[in-house]
Amino acid sequence: MRDIAVFSGTAHPDLAAEICAHLDVPLHPVRVSRFANDCLEVQLQANCRERDVFLIQPLVPPVQEHLVELLLMIDAARGASAGRITVVLPHYAYARSDKKDAPRISIGGRLVADLLTSAGAHRVLAMTLHSPQVHGFFSVPVDHLHALRELAAHFKGRDLSNTVVVSPDLGNAKEAAAFARMLGTPVAAGAKQRYSDDRVQISTIIGDVADRDVIVLDDEIAKGSTVIELMSHLRERQVRSIRLACTHGLFSSGALKRLSEQDGVLEIVCTNTVPIPEEKRVPKLEVLSVAPALAEAMRRIHNGESVSALFG
Repeated sequence: MRDIAVFSGTAHPDLAAEICAHLDVPLHPVRVSRFANDCLEVQLQANCRERDVFLIQPLVPPVQEHLVELLLMIDAARGASAGRITVVLPHYAYARSDKKDAPRISIGGRLVADLLTSAGAHRVLAMTLHSPQVHGFFSVPVDHLHALRELAAHFKGRDLSNTVVVSPDLGNAKEAAAFARMLGTPVAAGAKQRYSDDRVQISTIIGDVADRDVIVLDDEIAKGSTVIELMSHLRERQVRSIRLACTHGLFSSGALKRLSEQDGVLEIVCTNTVPIPEEKRVPKLEVLSVAPALAEAMRRIHNGESVSALFG
């Protein structure tokens, strides 16, 4: 591929390297330095002039550091006369801040989208945004991929004759239903009410899960409070087994160990949109790669081909 330049911030260089391997293009170096006053400086160490520039940076902890780093990368590419700047966001952390559900709170998802655009981004390639309306927060084109195909391919090799897909809440039920159609299984959902970041209550489960093998599907798992609350209700319905699946495996505050020790949990499956250090991994964890999907989307964007065809 010619006239393409791919750069990565410090958030997830392994994923960026894997994407470039699938594209058969080099991953160009980026120098990130810090001044004595704690301000960051970024230098893209390859020619960008009139090139199709892709900047790969998931917003993962420390989110604010990686966000500022990304904004500076965009600004550096714009200042270097890049022909087009595409931000590749495997995980958009601020997507969870998508509504005003309390007085005088900010809507971070919209604000950060504006920041990326103001910095000079011409388009965004994202993976499994927290809610559909976040797509509309951006004033530039957004190609919104999902990881349902990768997750479905993982489970299709199993006996699914007695399996049901369960969404932890009604907000994710549409994605869960699409996932269930891929697997040829029924779908159920929890009726959830959130009181704070780590306190939720599920009043009931809508759908038949008794004596079934369950695949719990969510877009992301952070502290795992929702999933743990859901699993207590599933055990009350006497499900046979539980497998957990998500796109973004954040697994903060020891969540991965806590989830793996829950009764009935056979497997935890996520993708590599978020880096998971080896010391946090557990034997029940399976990490799937979304690098081929992101690389193919980037290739299609560069060549002016349809990205929506990836969902055909």
